[in-house]
Amino acid sequence: MKFGSLPLSEAEGAIAAHSVRLDGGVLKKGTRLGPAEIARLAAAGFREVVAARMEPGDMAEDAAARLLAEAVAGPHVRADAAFTGRANLFAAAAGVLRVSEAALDAFNDVDEAITLATLRDFTPVAAGDMVGTVKIIPYAVPAGLVDAAQRASQGLLAVAPFRVKRVAVISTLLPGFADKVVAKTLAVTRARLAPTGAQMVSADTVAHDTAALAQALGRAAQEGAELVIVFGASAIADRNDVIPAAVAAAGGEVVRLGMPVDPGNLLMLGWLGAMPVLGAPGCARSPKENGFDFVLMRLLAGLEVTARDIARLGAGGLLSDIAVRPHPRAEGDAGQGFAAVILAAGRSARMGQGINKLMEEVGGVPVIRRVVEAALASRARPVIVVTGHEAARIAAALDGLDVSFAHNPDHASGMASSLRAGISAVPETAAGALVVLGDMPLLGADVIDRLIAAHAPDEGRLICVPVEDGQRGHPVLWSRRYFADLGALEGDVGARHILAANQDVVAEVAIADPGAFLDVDTPQLLAQARAAADEEKAVRTEPV
Repeated sequence: MKFGSLPLSEAEGAIAAHSVRLDGGVLKKGTRLGPAEIARLAAAGFREVVAARMEPGDMAEDAAARLLAEAVAGPHVRADAAFTGRANLFAAAAGVLRVSEAALDAFNDVDEAITLATLRDFTPVAAGDMVGTVKIIPYAVPAGLVDAAQRASQGLLAVAPFRVKRVAVISTLLPGFADKVVAKTLAVTRARLAPTGAQMVSADTVAHDTAALAQALGRAAQEGAELVIVFGASAIADRNDVIPAAVAAAGGEVVRLGMPVDPGNLLMLGWLGAMPVLGAPGCARSPKENGFDFVLMRLLAGLEVTARDIARLGAGGLLSDIAVRPHPRAEGDAGQGFAAVILAAGRSARMGQGINKLMEEVGGVPVIRRVVEAALASRARPVIVVTGHEAARIAAALDGLDVSFAHNPDHASGMASSLRAGISAVPETAAGALVVLGDMPLLGADVIDRLIAAHAPDEGRLICVPVEDGQRGHPVLWSRRYFADLGALEGDVGARHILAANQDVVAEVAIADPGAFLDVDTPQLLAQARAAADEEKAVRTEPV
């Protein structure tokens, strides 16, 4: 192909290299110049035009692009019509994209005039997703180069359709493990499976015990499950831990524990006969992409996954910031204190008609004022009160206290909107925040201070919760890096599933104070708090 400036007298049949604005419209780039186009150029005062002229043996860009796209398109991939030297490639079925990197390199090595870009190998795709594009750079390319690229394209691009349809889920439980965490995990898993066409055919819960889990794995296999996902009540720490040991006890084999993908390090892959068993890492409870997705999607497409395959996932395996890596802070931000976000927006639905539990008195003081005074007596600053229902009454009850307010006009939608309102009000200089329930009148300032003292990013303690006898209480201290997760919550749900998805950075702080475990949701619990406060007052006033 020849390219350059041509006199108009020699330009007929050539291809305009650039768009030219003329009276009555634009002569577009790529237009083949005929007598009418040349006449328009001459009338506009042009004497020459920058154009490309094909030579014998050249193939026009669209013809070359279309031919190569059809050659590249393997099983379950279709090529679209070419335009301006480009032909796009689309998935014809939902599945996992397979790209031969060696063939792709060979294709792109043929000549700089011929290019192919694709999604990454093993990318999950839906039917109709664009998976690649062939682009011819000049207006024409020698047919010999097209032939060479065709030879390099064999086996280059295909989609492995999702084939596995029956998935069993088993959740192991320990005392105090919340039912809401299991429910949220199942909802996230159903949503993860939906684009693949797979169905959750069973959702079993068993004790976090090797024998119990081994029996559940056996039942899943007998009932026709094609894949089993196990969500453990605690993370898998060793091949002798409960989940790997249960696979072995059921007659299966663990082929890999641990993967070079973060989040997702603590994944386990095993087989029970022909049925894969995935020990899910904690991050798989979250809908965010993590290493679990990489392995799950391959298995759902019926692709072989070996220990070596998992070991090779390290390049590109850092999906998000590692939780325990210290973050640099801007100069002047050295305070790194913790705010207290007090949730006081709810309607007190369980207390009975017309009763606002936060305005009820315990020890002669409104519940919400007792909670705020405890926060103000701690190291937490600032203290932010999220209001909604009866906001004016709440504000009046806190008159004279050094607090700021974050009003949540959407409070009727549930706790998540109040969390968003409170977290968004935390100063950017704060290292994090304690989320404090406004209905815990016996909460002491020392509980808040102990949680703040327990926070240690360098030691992997980024979320701190009070615990007594295996029961978790409130408040919960959150490092700032989890604010986005808290802000993404919706509806009347708390943050239990975020805790479950980040178990490796949760510090459980032993707290003996009953005030960290009593929220006055019902009249009975309010009476219990009043009795405890009266008893405490009586002890303080007894003569020595």
